[in-house]
Amino acid sequence: MSWGIELWDQFDNLEKHTQWGIDILEKYIKFVKERAEIELSYAKQLRNLSKKYQPKKNSKEEEEYKYTSCQAFLSTLNEMNDYAGQHEVISENMTSQITLDLARYVQELKQERKSNFHDGRKAQQHIETCWKQLESSKRRFERDCKEADRAQQYFEKMDADINVTKADVEKARQQAQIRHQMAEDSKADYSNTLQKFNQEQHEYYHTHIPGIFQKIQEMEERRVLRLGESMRTYAEVDRQVIPIVGKCLDGIVKAAESIDQKSDSQLVIEAYKSGFEPPGDIEFEDYTQPMKRTVSENSLSNSRGDGKPELKFGGKSKGKLWPFIKKNKSPKQQKEPLSHRFNEFMTSKPKIHCFRSLKRGGSTPEDFSNLPPEQRRKKLQQKVDELNKEIQKEMDQRDAITKMKDVYLKNPQMGDPASLDHKLTEVSQNIDKLRLEVQKFEAWLAEVEGRLPARNEQVRRQSGMYDGQPPPTVNTCAQDRESSPDGSYTEEQSQESEVKVLATDFDDEFDDEEPLPAIGTCKALYTFEGQNEGTISVAEGETLYVIEEDKGDGWTRIRRNEDEEGYVPTSYVEVYLDKNAKGAKTYI
Repeated sequence: MSWGIELWDQFDNLEKHTQWGIDILEKYIKFVKERAEIELSYAKQLRNLSKKYQPKKNSKEEEEYKYTSCQAFLSTLNEMNDYAGQHEVISENMTSQITLDLARYVQELKQERKSNFHDGRKAQQHIETCWKQLESSKRRFERDCKEADRAQQYFEKMDADINVTKADVEKARQQAQIRHQMAEDSKADYSNTLQKFNQEQHEYYHTHIPGIFQKIQEMEERRVLRLGESMRTYAEVDRQVIPIVGKCLDGIVKAAESIDQKSDSQLVIEAYKSGFEPPGDIEFEDYTQPMKRTVSENSLSNSRGDGKPELKFGGKSKGKLWPFIKKNKSPKQQKEPLSHRFNEFMTSKPKIHCFRSLKRGGSTPEDFSNLPPEQRRKKLQQKVDELNKEIQKEMDQRDAITKMKDVYLKNPQMGDPASLDHKLTEVSQNIDKLRLEVQKFEAWLAEVEGRLPARNEQVRRQSGMYDGQPPPTVNTCAQDRESSPDGSYTEEQSQESEVKVLATDFDDEFDDEEPLPAIGTCKALYTFEGQNEGTISVAEGETLYVIEEDKGDGWTRIRRNEDEEGYVPTSYVEVYLDKNAKGAKTYI
């Protein structure tokens, strides 16, 4: 099968076909180029998507990624980032291995095609020139033959005419011979031209054109083969990234399988566990017969027993009760049904005001006393760890300075050892300060964990509990009192004998303190029943003395008379300070 033999007369059609082949190749190049752009754009969009859902640094989102489900999602985002990288690889390989390579090949193909068809046109022009020469020689031979024939007829006519002179006959004979000779010469020239043309034509159709068409055929076949190779490369480029894409997908599957719902549940416990114990059972109150009601550590009932003496607080009448034990601060108040009080405890609207004031009040205490025990312990432990890391850094720095000083002592030309003394002293002071900080936070941590008693009266006041507790369960979290005036938290109760002993110790401690002076007055905006230890009941519109301002925990210390004082929510009163206040402060 040869185009030179089979298509010897289809020069123009072959020229059109080869141009169409180049157009097809350029169209495929454009297709691959657009595919590469799509892959690059897709990779960019995947990267942007992965970046969009990455957790922001130093934000609450970053803390959420401690859960296994969130970690799996983060792994998925990272795998998608790698997945996007593989699409970038596809785009890069398609551009370098197909688009650029085929573009160079197309330029070479155009030059080769141009050269082949130029040779074909040149051969065509040559055979056409030979054909024109043959036609010219043929026409000249035909013309000379006709002229010779007419000259011969004229001679014969003159020779037969008796009236013509001999000289005229001789002239006609010579003219006929000349024409005959010219005809013979034209015949010989025509014969040579014809022979030459036939030879040229044979070479044209059997040598030149087949050779040129064979080159064109080979060129076209190489183009088709190159197109097929490019298509194979197109598929291989995709196939090469399949293993890595598979690993990315396997990574996503592995991340999904790593999700541990039990572990996440445990993390929720660690994140929100308060450390308090739930309230105990409520005692049955028998109203069918008059009887003396006793105070129980697990009761939410009123503690206005007629015959039981109350424990003293600072020389005043103050009973030492647990947070959920209600205590009557006003002798004029009457008993209320337990169901009404429990309902008030659960749904009290003013409790929201207390939360607002707590949320709004000041910065976080250094000892994290505004947090529940468990959360406070975690924060303190975290702070201790951070301080220990800082101490280690300072110690490493001190060691490095010490080594440098030794080097300076051995080699004075390298530096002055005395120049490092100031820096060494500064680092040592920093270490001492950090160690003091660690001791302070470890003391608070030990206190939370029950290894130490409460630090001072201020901590006990912030805890909202003035009652004694066994040493292993001491807790000073301010959430007991700050959460709500109704006492939303409770701690594990201990034996009544230990409560009484520790309560006596508290009384002895506060007996030595002198009453605080009044710093202003306040007016009750709402009725508040002080049912927890350390609080005092007030009626709406009542005016009392302020002996201690709100220190950011949402409670103000007030006094009714020498025997009655305690804390009320700041949002329940309108405070009027004496000289230092600029008008009235209202906490809502």
